[in-house]
Amino acid sequence: MSVEIFLLTLLFSLPLGLLVAFGRMSKKKILSAVVKFYIAIMRGTPLMLQLIVVYFAPYYIFGLNLSGFRVPAIIIAFSVNYAAYFAEIYRGGIEAIPKGQYEAAQVLGYNKAQTFFRIIFPQVIKIITPSVTNETITLVKDTSLAFVLAQAEMFTIAKQIAAKEASVGPLMVAGVFYFVFNYVVAFVMERIEKKLDYY
Repeated sequence: MSVEIFLLTLLFSLPLGLLVAFGRMSKKKILSAVVKFYIAIMRGTPLMLQLIVVYFAPYYIFGLNLSGFRVPAIIIAFSVNYAAYFAEIYRGGIEAIPKGQYEAAQVLGYNKAQTFFRIIFPQVIKIITPSVTNETITLVKDTSLAFVLAQAEMFTIAKQIAAKEASVGPLMVAGVFYFVFNYVVAFVMERIEKKLDYY
């Protein structure tokens, strides 16, 4: 379950974060203001609270049955939360690209979409990789917050075993698993970063 939350969150939040970044940088003031408010809410409130809101809102607002909605609610809450953080990372990377890059692409006859995805975005990926790595490592640890919605994941199981056996051993084992998980993530991201290093 921990791995599932991790992978699905990345799958949805990385592309969603790019869309949010576009909205944040939009020249349409209303769109930009709405997206900026969304980012402020996501970054300014605890993920734990967002999990509770996403899970219980359909029942209290629309009277919908919550059965079977636990895992989707967790993925939705994690994805919209991390999309806000990734959006700001994307925005920082995009704004770090010199304006001359856009002008050169225009001279070469590229349209806006071609300019972004063929010239700008590859450079942005290189710039933002360290920041994305940090957020990804944080995500590994945040998967433990699924316990708020009574969803059993690695840390929840470890706590149950620890309580049953009256020992902290299972918690230490869980800590080792998180460390190994993060080590693998950091290793993979470091390899990606080295492949993108063209200097």
